[in-house]
Amino acid sequence: MTVNWTHTAKADLQSIWDYIARDSVFYADKFIDELLLSADILVDFPEVGRIIPEINDPNSREIIHGSYRIMYNIRDEGVYVTQITHGARDFKPN
Repeated sequence: MTVNWTHTAKADLQSIWDYIARDSVFYADKFIDELLLSADILVDFPEVGRIIPEINDPNSREIIHGSYRIMYNIRDEGVYVTQITHGARDFKPN
């Protein structure tokens, strides 16, 4: 199983990095590295995350890293990280 990052998820990573880097580039790099490492578990255990409550589809899941929700879809060809959002934000599925 491969982990693929959508353009939206990559943009979310950049926004998170930009926000943290305003105070510290070191900690921005460190946080993004840790976030990416936490998503690596999906290679071997794609169903480790909980089903996203707002979607309620067994293939739409999320893992939590700190205050962030790493949302992803499980497909036959791999796992697709669709977005990363802060847990305090309201999430409304499309």
